[in-house]
Amino acid sequence: MRYISTRGQAPALNFEDVLLAGLATDGGLYVPENLPRFTMEEIASWAGLPYHELAFRVMRPFVTGSIPDADFKKILEETYSTGPDGVFAHNAVAPLRQLNGNEWVLELFHGPTLAFKDFALQLLGRLLDHVLAKRGERVVIMGATSGDTGSAAIEGCRRCDNVDIFILHPHERVSDVQRRQMTSILGENIHNIAIEGNFDDCQEMVKASFADQAFLKGTRLVAVNSINWARIMAQIVYYFHAALQLGGPARSVAFSVPTGNFGDIFAGYLARNMGLPISQLIVATNRNDILHRFMSGNRYDKDTLHHSLSPSMDIMVSSNFERLLFDLHGRNGLAVAELMNSFKATGKLSVEEDRWIEARRLFDSLAVDDEETCRTIAEVFKNTTEVLDPHTAIGVRAARECRRSLDTPMVILGTAHPVKFPEAVEKAGIGKLLELPKHLFDLHEREERSTVLPNDIKAVQGFVSSHGNRGKPL
Repeated sequence: MRYISTRGQAPALNFEDVLLAGLATDGGLYVPENLPRFTMEEIASWAGLPYHELAFRVMRPFVTGSIPDADFKKILEETYSTGPDGVFAHNAVAPLRQLNGNEWVLELFHGPTLAFKDFALQLLGRLLDHVLAKRGERVVIMGATSGDTGSAAIEGCRRCDNVDIFILHPHERVSDVQRRQMTSILGENIHNIAIEGNFDDCQEMVKASFADQAFLKGTRLVAVNSINWARIMAQIVYYFHAALQLGGPARSVAFSVPTGNFGDIFAGYLARNMGLPISQLIVATNRNDILHRFMSGNRYDKDTLHHSLSPSMDIMVSSNFERLLFDLHGRNGLAVAELMNSFKATGKLSVEEDRWIEARRLFDSLAVDDEETCRTIAEVFKNTTEVLDPHTAIGVRAARECRRSLDTPMVILGTAHPVKFPEAVEKAGIGKLLELPKHLFDLHEREERSTVLPNDIKAVQGFVSSHGNRGKPL
């Protein structure tokens, strides 16, 4: 399997190199040169497989030529292990919970950091360990988080022998639980940086650092944000997992996906293109609605970033959207490069009408404000006694308002455990006391360690340069 850049000017790479590359040298994002496609018979034969075995069948084509089957199987067995000593707390790994007759929540929060990002980042850490040990290399992980990616990345990579981790989050703009999950994991190779700015400021500094890595003095950066192809690859699996439990592939399934950076829903788009019958994908977002404005009106324009009760979607520019644009433009990298250069200069983007109509054949969207989010949490609790986190609640509201067919099973991606967002649950008027899972029972008493830095890339790069290599200057 070879990977090419969405902007068409970077060399094609194999999986191992793409895992370590992050952004392509031309500023684009890597995608498979040719997407594998499975027959209905193949997909049907996977029904009932344990999650790690299903993951092997779905992801194997993406790593062929880079990781031997036996090694990849072992990595996946460890990643998606369950039981008392396992990584995931639920034996089904990603169980489905029914809300009403044909509406389901896919619970993706049974991993160590209680968020869907564990599915990809637990795998990413093990893949990095495998590849770096083979190469005898040491790397620096530099990532930006709006809440969940940071803790999942640290948890997934903290035991890697050849990695130093630097995670940027917006100072005082993530929930208390989200922050503590990052800052209470202590280690010589773990560095939490609180930036005096917003998530997009953090993300821009990470992107700029990837574009010019001279400050690292010889080592290299690896991305853990959703620009890393391995994260998208891992997320494809749970679309197959959910559909197979609901009668797929003999019947189609619809998905509502809370998304800010477009990575999680792009994985669903890929699952469909790989042969899984998906009839509808709903972009569910909050008042930071750049994706909704594109899907509903062909306007992908920067706007003011607003703080909300669903902070993981407080994003102004969606990194992975470029991967969809690449397909909408017939995989013409030069056209995408021109489009993205124009967007960088003007902050505005739209596509030709026929390309936008093509996107609308599959995608619908809704933006949900905090008030409606809380109403949805309260409504679902009243009818089912289930407590939703604010991101999942947005997914439920979007599913109910955008659904095309009541006969098609609707799956809402349950992206986080509600205990991570007590403010939203409290504002919804739910009196139920939420308790942290056993492995996090003492989270609020744990020592925290982080560094507050100004919204200045030179200050951040200087910190990374002086604190890498397990506390020694790079």
